[in-house]
Amino acid sequence: MTLLSDQADAVRALVESADPGAVWAVGGPDGPHACSGGADEVLDVGGLTAVLALWPTVGTLVDEGALRLHTPLAAYGDEAAAGTSAGTTAHQLLTHPGGTAALTRLVEHLCGSTLAQAAATRVWNPLGMTRTRITDGALRAPLADLALFLRHLLHPSAPSAPSPASPASPASPASPASAPSAPSPANGSNDPGDASGPAPLTRAWTAESLRIRTGELTPARGLLWQPAPHGVWTHQASADPGPAVWISPRHHRWAVLLPAASGPLRTTFREAVFAPDGSPRSARSGGVPRA
Repeated sequence: MTLLSDQADAVRALVESADPGAVWAVGGPDGPHACSGGADEVLDVGGLTAVLALWPTVGTLVDEGALRLHTPLAAYGDEAAAGTSAGTTAHQLLTHPGGTAALTRLVEHLCGSTLAQAAATRVWNPLGMTRTRITDGALRAPLADLALFLRHLLHPSAPSAPSPASPASPASPASPASAPSAPSPANGSNDPGDASGPAPLTRAWTAESLRIRTGELTPARGLLWQPAPHGVWTHQASADPGPAVWISPRHHRWAVLLPAASGPLRTTFREAVFAPDGSPRSARSGGVPRA
């Protein structure tokens, strides 16, 4: 679903009036449809480390059979289970707040490297996210790299996406031509799902992650993603202001927002991008798949 020009204008006006310093982009499997400036500026996105580094790296381990989500961590060695209660599993760490430190330790144990090295080798480099890196403990990336990551999650040859809408034509006001240009993936193609190179994240991993995995417990959670209204899934920093990303296979749309000021912008931005009428109103989540 390509962002219509009037909707893109409304999103832009909303951000400029509420937080002129915010950095944002909205797009689909074909790339960005609308965005702020500064696509190539490397930004502090530390609040998204769990979803940009940890979650996809876990996914590669699961896909290759090196990690089973419901197997107790102790099965992978004492170091893998250090600091956790007996019987703790990766699934529990992925669905409960506060589990990222133990999960990072598990990933580093299984990969034999730091999380930064594992994410770069397994995820960022294959996607062409060449300027994304963890430096001095902080994740830094340009908006263009974030767009590469999010569009990959919706690509038909990558995880969990129904057939995407056709890309906007070059003459369209909402065309990706006016959005940030994304660097080419390492496989030499501008297409993150190109068959000439392996997709770092499978369709199955994203599909399983974007399902409620906590039963009737509240708040409902997927695997490091949380459900939001309008069939959207989100991951956002707990601090305000803090970055947030949204993904919606239903709408074939993704969005990212890096606020510069505190306030309700994350909610109003989400509503403007994903609500059926584009209005900044509250709503209950609906149509969210459950495990």
